[in-house]
Amino acid sequence: MVAGERKRLLLRFLLLVNVLLLAGWSGWHFPAVSVEKVWAEPSPGSGAKLKGTVARGREIFNGTGGCYVCHGIDGYTGRTPRLEPHVTRFIAQLDPPPPDLRNPAGLRLKTNQERSRLIREGHPRGGPEPTPAMTEQDLADVLLYLAFIRKDPNPEQ
Repeated sequence: MVAGERKRLLLRFLLLVNVLLLAGWSGWHFPAVSVEKVWAEPSPGSGAKLKGTVARGREIFNGTGGCYVCHGIDGYTGRTPRLEPHVTRFIAQLDPPPPDLRNPAGLRLKTNQERSRLIREGHPRGGPEPTPAMTEQDLADVLLYLAFIRKDPNPEQ
């Protein structure tokens, strides 16, 4: 994929995310989730632990983080938003494909440190785009939400 095509794809993706956010703000609601606060490890190297919130992590996952585009709304792989055909083809060609985040047995990343690095730096063969603009608090919230959807009894890992 050439740089110009990749840039256009990214711009369309960001436009899609903004449209979906606007739809959410205008009344699109998700079912309630627990907002229990527990500790979540932020990105590697920061040394500090931040208190994450499941509800805020869910908002980021299904909104500005754009995670739901590949992993499905609330992590349900069959519940992806309607996408442009070229975006759907791009996602279908990812190697490895986006994993089912609700199935711990199928996940290769086993620690929050590994998850943080992937979220921050992206995947070298496609997959999540790097998200260096995500704050440490946003990252802690997303990591806690990921632990919540995979029913992890030890969300600090």
